[in-house]
Amino acid sequence: MYIVHSTFHVPPEKAEEVIQIYQTRSKLVDEYDGFTSFQLLQNEVKPGELTVQIIWEKKQDYVNWVTSDAYKKVHELEKNYPDQELAAIKPIVQRFNVVAE
Repeated sequence: MYIVHSTFHVPPEKAEEVIQIYQTRSKLVDEYDGFTSFQLLQNEVKPGELTVQIIWEKKQDYVNWVTSDAYKKVHELEKNYPDQELAAIKPIVQRFNVVAE
């Protein structure tokens, strides 16, 4: 199993707006081979800290996703988001191999 976290910080007063965006996400990633699950996590102490967690069967499945046209399409939509403060936020990406369960 391979897990990818993309953590980003938004102004706390905009957290709910971002959460709503993810609640109505395109779900293009869900169609990719090896996709297992998607979650948006909110830090309970710092509500403006959000983490997208995507779980894959294996690393190559993730690589196939990030090199796909669908991935580019999803991220182009983000760049065109009307709130430029939110559109300019760059996530910190961490990748994990599951080594024990």
